[in-house]
Amino acid sequence: MSSVSWASVRVVTAATVCAASLWAVPAPAVADGPHGIDDLRPAAHTADPAEAEAESRLDGRGVQFRPRPDVPELPEVTALSWMVTDVASGKVLAAKDAHRPLPPASTLKTLFALTVLPKFSQGEVHTVSLEDLAGIESGSSLAGLREDMPYQVADLWHGVFLSSGSDAVHTLASMNGGWRKTIDDMQETARRLGARDTRVASADGFDTPGQVSSAYDLTLFGQAGLTNADFAHFASTKRAQLPQDGGPDSFTIQNTNRLLVGSHGVRPYDGLIGVKNGYTTHAGNTLIAAARRDGRTLLVTLMNPQSGGRNAVYEETRALLDWGFEAAPRAAAVGVLPVMEPDELTGEPRPVAHRPRPVPLHKAGIAAQTDGAPFTRYWWFLSAAGAVGVIGAAGLGTALWRRRRTARASGGGESEPGAS
Repeated sequence: MSSVSWASVRVVTAATVCAASLWAVPAPAVADGPHGIDDLRPAAHTADPAEAEAESRLDGRGVQFRPRPDVPELPEVTALSWMVTDVASGKVLAAKDAHRPLPPASTLKTLFALTVLPKFSQGEVHTVSLEDLAGIESGSSLAGLREDMPYQVADLWHGVFLSSGSDAVHTLASMNGGWRKTIDDMQETARRLGARDTRVASADGFDTPGQVSSAYDLTLFGQAGLTNADFAHFASTKRAQLPQDGGPDSFTIQNTNRLLVGSHGVRPYDGLIGVKNGYTTHAGNTLIAAARRDGRTLLVTLMNPQSGGRNAVYEETRALLDWGFEAAPRAAAVGVLPVMEPDELTGEPRPVAHRPRPVPLHKAGIAAQTDGAPFTRYWWFLSAAGAVGVIGAAGLGTALWRRRRTARASGGGESEPGAS
């Protein structure tokens, strides 16, 4: 091989090595966030593999909890079924018999609200008829609605959420097309949300043969409800006024959720958002409770405490909330709720497939997690290719120049282009 060829090979080889070294540039540095390392790469923030596979533990019997040295032990809870969930991440921190079918009592009114609440404007006025109030079971809770009295729809929802009033449920169900249609609509809403354990037989949650739900399903209803501004408003309202006798007079109704208002020997829970409580002879006490502290929202669902205490459902919920707020930053999940996204047509919450949710990035990560990452890789590729081309061309030009210079020294060859 000629000396010119060797020179070209040496230059091009050096250029290739230099270009290849560009690919060895380290990836963007990671930022140290408040709870560890925040990886700035897109899609890097998902639940760890153990948590991603943990959802199947919710089908297990008994208490499901992943002990860790830095996570407190669970409190003593006598309820037949319960669940503690971090709402933002969807992580189920602990649970007991989450899919056990049990009568839900008035916590089923959360499913009723999810089904009917979007259908009527809150300012719409409806005059209650005798037909609206037909079929109310003896012993049901009542808001105190009067026949032939006009009420705004918002009044009726106050009656549902605060008084757990079956008269308000029956009236809204009548507006929705009837009792049977509303039950069918509720069952469809449960199916859409992925609540596979729920069988609806009574729209107000009254004990009815075959009617069951589960701590898991009730948690889904609470989670979906908190995404609806009206639902969240009514669920957190402590007191409201209902019209009386068709005139300007009104009377006060108070929320029966003792953990929200503080009554009957129960202290109000700091940061409680509310949601819904219930009781029937067959179901015992049931409760869906959401609370927020220091930017974190927890959802606790608890069904039928066995201790016999009259406030057991509230005190056991309090204990689980306290535990959850302390444990949440470090606890490993035993399951992950599906991500709720609004339906494109109706705007109602609809679950995406059960999958790990992205963990919100540190601010530095958010700034880096843009389309600039693919662009940066593309820029490095162009830079490398350009370097090869430029250095290779320079090497080839140098080799040709040396060849011509050697030729002139021996008395032959061509003049350089552009020479006079």
